[in-house]
Amino acid sequence: MHHRISLKSILPETGKPPAQQLTLFALLTLGILESLANGLLSGTEALQVFFHTENCQFVRKQLHDKIADQIMSHSVQLADLFDALPTAEAHREFQRELAAMRTLCLKLLEEKQLVA
Repeated sequence: MHHRISLKSILPETGKPPAQQLTLFALLTLGILESLANGLLSGTEALQVFFHTENCQFVRKQLHDKIADQIMSHSVQLADLFDALPTAEAHREFQRELAAMRTLCLKLLEEKQLVA
């Protein structure tokens, strides 16, 4: 998976209300997190494919959701963990970050389900 995913292209085309856009964002993010957890994507690849600057800016400016913004904020440090920490510690921190991001995605889905 080396194709860059553009939220700007995907989400506005849905023509759906913001709650549905946030639901789609959370589901896409969970898929990326699963790929990271299973080793299908590295932290660097995930940054290039999904957690890149363009998508971070889109989430902040277009989705206007604190939880979605937190998810993207967590993502930007994933690739740097292995440069900054010893390998064993980097793996533990990587798993903690993935868990935190999963929790935020599930919280976002839960909130949007309550709204719908």
